[in-house]
Amino acid sequence: MTALSIRSLVAADRDHALAVINEAARWYRDFLPPGEYHEPEMMPADYEREASRLAWYGAFVDGALVGVMGLEYVRDVALMRHAYILAEHQRSGVGLTMLAYLERQVRGVDRIVIGTYRENYKARGALEKAGYRLSDDCDAVLRRYYAIPEDRLRASVTYEKSVPLVE
Repeated sequence: MTALSIRSLVAADRDHALAVINEAARWYRDFLPPGEYHEPEMMPADYEREASRLAWYGAFVDGALVGVMGLEYVRDVALMRHAYILAEHQRSGVGLTMLAYLERQVRGVDRIVIGTYRENYKARGALEKAGYRLSDDCDAVLRRYYAIPEDRLRASVTYEKSVPLVE
């Protein structure tokens, strides 16, 4: 990895962000049942709807968008949402660097929650490496903080991490 930069995404980044999200999400084919896997993962209207609730961030390597992640506040936690890194940039530090960057943006709460698919061993390993721990009651956490379809809820787990409270 040569020149990695992270910044907030703007409206003009939407199509590139969708390309990253939809390409990276193809990995879901490896573990989601056929009825639960769909392509594309996100449509422009979905992205815009999410943008009304969360802040989108992008990781750029040599000026090219290679990772996307969202930061959303719900009740008393910050949620890291929609973390997608292109396959050729995984295991290079992009995802962990991006996650650490977003952690530093968190204000007004002392806990971060991240949901992922139960079978997504790549994400789960990265989260554990970054100091996140599996929630004691994933189902309760998912129901309290996420508005996702029931099939995705049943297939998901949550991880948590305490962070210093910054106002």
